[in-house]
Amino acid sequence: HLSVVSHNKRPNRSHLIVNNHYFCFFFFFSFFNRRAHAVTVLLLLTCALVYVTLLEETPQDTAYNTKRGIIASILVFLCFGVTQAKDGPFTRPHPAYWRFWLCVTVVYELFLIFILFQTVHDGRQFMKYIDPKLGVPLPERDYGGNCLMYDPGNASDPFHNIWDKMDGFVPAHFLGWYIKTLMIRDWWMCMIISVMFEFLEYSLEHQLPNFSECWWDHWIMDVLVCNSLGIYCGMKALAWLSMKPYQWQGLWNIPTYKGKIKRIAFQFTPYSWVKFEWKPASNLRRWLAVLGIIFMFLLAELNTFYLKFVLWMPPEHYLVLLRLVFFVNVGGVAMREIYDFMDDPKFHKKLGQQAWLVAAITVTEFLIVLKYDPNTIMLPIPFFIMQCWFLGIFLIFIWTMWRFFIRPNHLKNAVHINYGL
Repeated sequence: HLSVVSHNKRPNRSHLIVNNHYFCFFFFFSFFNRRAHAVTVLLLLTCALVYVTLLEETPQDTAYNTKRGIIASILVFLCFGVTQAKDGPFTRPHPAYWRFWLCVTVVYELFLIFILFQTVHDGRQFMKYIDPKLGVPLPERDYGGNCLMYDPGNASDPFHNIWDKMDGFVPAHFLGWYIKTLMIRDWWMCMIISVMFEFLEYSLEHQLPNFSECWWDHWIMDVLVCNSLGIYCGMKALAWLSMKPYQWQGLWNIPTYKGKIKRIAFQFTPYSWVKFEWKPASNLRRWLAVLGIIFMFLLAELNTFYLKFVLWMPPEHYLVLLRLVFFVNVGGVAMREIYDFMDDPKFHKKLGQQAWLVAAITVTEFLIVLKYDPNTIMLPIPFFIMQCWFLGIFLIFIWTMWRFFIRPNHLKNAVHINYGL
């Protein structure tokens, strides 16, 4: 309901604006009014169902009626959730927006559970009901190939290998890490996840061919250029959001059209800002929680590639893009709920609903991958790579024991000795 307060005092010229309230009222009332309009939605839904029941003739097509019935059931659930579900931590641009995505999260998890309980053949063929082009094996593609950054054998364009990598995935990497930085709000965690995922691609390229990339594509194009630039821009955006004044007043109290337009633009910025201070080394609980967050992030990233592989979805299919849009909208809420859960020293808060669902979705996606193609998942990791992972896990375990068990006892004994206790 509120807008930024201007520091420059201006005279009230609202009398110069003729019928200003009537001009804006009907267009913006529902957007800026945070009421759920439950009765209105119920009446509209009832009218739609009455029309379908009494005035529309039901087609004699079983497949069509099945699809339409499923879609209608989902829409009814979304109408209920948008008006009745519990609000989350975000209120901009409107609480109903985030309630909508909460309900979409429930629908997606139920869809994944349904796919999980099908046979491999039936699950893949079920995708044809969504898009008839699906349900067929993916063609084999050539990945990796010539990894020379400068190819002297190609006199016309010796840098052709680099230009070939300049595809749509370059801005996708940048934009993806910009958004992830806004979710995580920590430079170190973002860089660790970015580097760790490249190590995972190295480790699993024997399972998925599209993980086989040139070394400079991994470390220069991905980590140093796209990911790092996205993280840098994300941190700059976070710095602006943390310093931005959050003082608000009503839209209808702004006398000028310019002020109203500015108010509408600010509706898409946070109502307030919370700086995330993860402090993983402060105690064992936060350390394990941060490790769990990194693990779930990496697992969700891997699921993107493995789901496409086992469900026979080409990378350019719109369902792949919709899944990414879905995680963009629910990931920020989930991270805020996780942070609030971690930041409660007395464990009074329970894990938020969106965080719970996102964790369940990530696990369910992995279980689908494991069920649909266990042979690929169980392909043995090369011995040298396995040694590297065991070494890394062992070092993390040693540091954990030293930081949270050995070091505190040593400091406690030192205090006892110094004070003669």
